[in-house]
Amino acid sequence: MVIVDDHEDFRASARALLEADGFEVVGEAADAEEALAVINDLGPTIVLLDIQLPGMDGLAVATQLALKEDSPQVVLISSREAASYGPRLASVSARGFITKSELSGETLSKLL
Repeated sequence: MVIVDDHEDFRASARALLEADGFEVVGEAADAEEALAVINDLGPTIVLLDIQLPGMDGLAVATQLALKEDSPQVVLISSREAASYGPRLASVSARGFITKSELSGETLSKLL
């Protein structure tokens, strides 16, 4: 799994939480450009992807990843509720959406 979020503290917390629940985190990224490079280099099967990123947002990253022949399973995360993103969220190819406050290995597993 690769965790993409522009807040280093959140990435560290998410890594610790998910690794404790049995997920293997192979990489992290802080923005869209770094995310695309890390995902291309590491080829993870799962990407935990924050929607609110500097520059290109996570919805645009998810759209680019969906075009890959071996695209990873993308789960979108945000500190905001899903309704904040309106129909744009539903138009993106992703396994699902989790608010950051609800993130857990169990919640993630249910979407995969």
